[in-house]
Amino acid sequence: MDLKLEVVVIPVSDVDRAKDFYKRLGFREDIDYAASNGYRVVQLTPPGSACSIIFGKGVTSAQPGSIDRLVLAVPDIDAARNELRSHSVEVRVFHDAGGGLGGGFYAGSEAQAPGPDPQRRSYASYASFSDPDGNGWLLQEIKERLPGRV
Repeated sequence: MDLKLEVVVIPVSDVDRAKDFYKRLGFREDIDYAASNGYRVVQLTPPGSACSIIFGKGVTSAQPGSIDRLVLAVPDIDAARNELRSHSVEVRVFHDAGGGLGGGFYAGSEAQAPGPDPQRRSYASYASFSDPDGNGWLLQEIKERLPGRV
C-alpha cells in the first residue's frame, strides 16, 4: 500500500497574516475557501513539495504556534537561509555539536553548534525559523539521499 503525506494542518491565530507570510516565502496558494458560517480553509504548497499545509478558521482545535519542527529538505542550507532572510525571516543555521547527523532533532539546543556542518555532509546542516504564530520549521540540507530514499 502506498502512503503519501499529503497535507499538514498548521494552527494559526490570524489566517490572513499566516497566508501572507507563507506566500512571501514562495508557497503556492492552492485554495482559499470561506463559508458563510465563518469557516475558512487555506491550502498552500512549499516550492517543489508534494505535501501541502492547511490552516484557517474552524480547521483545527490545536493552539496556534504549537507545531514543533516541520521539516523541509533543501539542497543548500546557505542559499535557503539567504532566501528566507531576504524576506525578513529570522533564521538560525546550526549542526550537531557532537559531530553526528541528528542535531536538528534534539528537544533543546544544547547539542547544536552554530553554522553549517563543517564537513557539509548530507543530513547534518540545519536551519530553523518560525511563522508569526511561533510554529517551528526546520530546514535540513540534503545533498545526497540515504540508500533507499528517492
